[in-house]
Amino acid sequence: IGGVPALSAVFAVITGMVGALTGKYLFDLLRVPAAGEGWTARGFALGTASHGIGAARALQVNADAGAYAGLALGLQVVLAALLMPLVFRFF
Repeated sequence: IGGVPALSAVFAVITGMVGALTGKYLFDLLRVPAAGEGWTARGFALGTASHGIGAARALQVNADAGAYAGLALGLQVVLAALLMPLVFRFF
């Protein structure tokens, strides 16, 4: 693509840290419940948006949230690997 790999790594770490630090407050603001199915939503969102750091934070908070964060992270990686070649053909 022609990007700077170091810059990509820095932004990935920053995204993970911001998500892990602000996730609880954002979920509380959006009134995502911190019980039952709410842990599923919180974990899936953190795993998708905040990468490994968010998944680790979700696992610290709740085991179910951590499991769904890991699942979301894995699905995101597989889908990105499959869809990126198709996207780049159009650009």
